[in-house]
Amino acid sequence: MLDHIDPKFQQAILPFEEDFDHRPWLEWFHQYWTVSLWASVVYVIVIFSIKRIMRDRQPFNLRVPLVLWSSGLALFSTVCAVRLWMEMVLYKSLFDWKATMCDAHIGYSGVNGFWSLLFVLSKLPELGDTLFVVLRKQPLIFLHWYHHITVLLYSFYSYEMLVAPGRYFILMNATVHSIMYSYYALKASKLLRIPKWVNVCITLIQISQMFVGVIVNILAYYYRSSGQHCSTTERNIYVAMLMYASYFLLFANYFFQAYLAKRSKSTKSSANGHVHTNGAVSSNGYATNGSLGHTNGHVHVNGHTKDEKKD
Repeated sequence: MLDHIDPKFQQAILPFEEDFDHRPWLEWFHQYWTVSLWASVVYVIVIFSIKRIMRDRQPFNLRVPLVLWSSGLALFSTVCAVRLWMEMVLYKSLFDWKATMCDAHIGYSGVNGFWSLLFVLSKLPELGDTLFVVLRKQPLIFLHWYHHITVLLYSFYSYEMLVAPGRYFILMNATVHSIMYSYYALKASKLLRIPKWVNVCITLIQISQMFVGVIVNILAYYYRSSGQHCSTTERNIYVAMLMYASYFLLFANYFFQAYLAKRSKSTKSSANGHVHTNGAVSSNGYATNGSLGHTNGHVHVNGHTKDEKKD
């Protein structure tokens, strides 16, 4: 299939990427996708148990581990995103947009297949994000743990089904994570003061990701309903659509509560001659009364809460 590719692209393909065979992994996920289900159950029990235990304890100072953790995920996400974008440009030049979205072979083999598999597997260790939230006694919002669980379950369950549109989901998520985790690492390192508008931009990027996810599912449904080939199932499209629509609504609500509602309340309070913060002001200058807090200080995509004050 790749014999007619420009030699420059062939030279950019590393041996372990070129030799990647996704077929054994299809069987593995067929047998063991329930690992994600049990991991989710354990995850919920552990994080809420730790949250309760920490209720009467002092928060841990995990700044250095958080920097290392976020830096590692930022590096992985960046490499993954770069490789996937290179493949996207390549295959778009060889085929068309529909092929990149509906041809499972394009999404599961070679460079794209290798990094997509690592991305799916990375959803398990990413659950560790929440440990920083509860051990540092940051507010644990629904969006954070809901996003972690649903992405993990969907990724593990869908892998064996050769869901071609998933290529776009992974590409978008890796790209957003590369930005998000880099931000978290810098924020936790305290090497520089990051202006609040950066937080706003990251949240807008996350909302845009969810909107694109909805569009991709609509297109996949259109191709299938019109009799054209598209490697997915109607059930998977419905599940993915529901998932991305819920993310979109939750992130939009988060954006409103975190940036618009607070600004409105601040303006009204200022008009009365004072700024009301319920007795708590975050390090970046806005109230952190717990109504919409952050985790290890952030909300991320793949909807997890992240690092704004989160410090």
